[in-house]
Amino acid sequence: MRAFLHGLPGVDRVGADQRAAMLGTRSVKTTAKARAIDLAISMVDLTTLEGADTPGRVRGLCAKAVWPAPGAPRVAAVCVYPDLVGVAAAAVAGSGVKVASVATAFPSGRSSLEVKVADTALAVAAGADEIDMVIDRGAFLAGGYAKVFEEIVAVKAACGAAHLKVILETGELACYDNVRRASWLAMLAGADFIKTSTGKVAPAATLPVTLVMLEAVRDFGAVTGRRVGVKPAGGIRTSKDAIRYLVVVKETAGEQWLSPAWFRLGASAVLNDLLMQREKLASGRYAGRDYFTQD
Repeated sequence: MRAFLHGLPGVDRVGADQRAAMLGTRSVKTTAKARAIDLAISMVDLTTLEGADTPGRVRGLCAKAVWPAPGAPRVAAVCVYPDLVGVAAAAVAGSGVKVASVATAFPSGRSSLEVKVADTALAVAAGADEIDMVIDRGAFLAGGYAKVFEEIVAVKAACGAAHLKVILETGELACYDNVRRASWLAMLAGADFIKTSTGKVAPAATLPVTLVMLEAVRDFGAVTGRRVGVKPAGGIRTSKDAIRYLVVVKETAGEQWLSPAWFRLGASAVLNDLLMQREKLASGRYAGRDYFTQD
């Protein structure tokens, strides 16, 4: 495992930063912008991961996920803690909105494998369609690649039919080479998605890191024939931010990844801005922030 991961081509940090910055300046206007906004809305994993979360708050979030605004598409999923999965599953039943749950000792990933597997199994039993697991970054950085691999394999098995998103917590991985290695490690272990961040560590999602991960899934697909999704999460707050990510997806992995099945935006704050921009394009006027629920 070590020989393979360290044999991957190194990442040109300057080149990745420059390409991401260049793609981030692309202008998307008029009808293309309207389509991009609706596509971005449909890719949102609407998330609440706070200690003060209540069943009522989760039901309100689910109502917004199913019907964000008149004429707007529903979001891809709602993401909650495992103990609130049952509430979310009941609230979105029949809507097409998925229920995602963080698991495996989120956000640190520091617990026994038995606890991580049990955490996952309980969330799936409660109705989770997707599991967002966190890797043990300490083990990864110490070179314990086999340990990380085996944990992902075990959690994937506990997911059953649920999809597994593997959170790399790229803000703690120190360099782009490690982001590429962690991406390949997660995909080799069976990840359905690779995800940048928990949203609890800075920096969270960035365009260059997402570009490196998109290159990894593109190359992995070319070698294995298996497509894996990507989810940047944390720090995506505006429509401009969301559209920049869509441009990077198209220009790096290709149009086939421009679907909620293969690309997600882990965020809550961005949805209101997308809805405000959508209203502006439709009516020529901005709707005030008071017209939208604050998540």
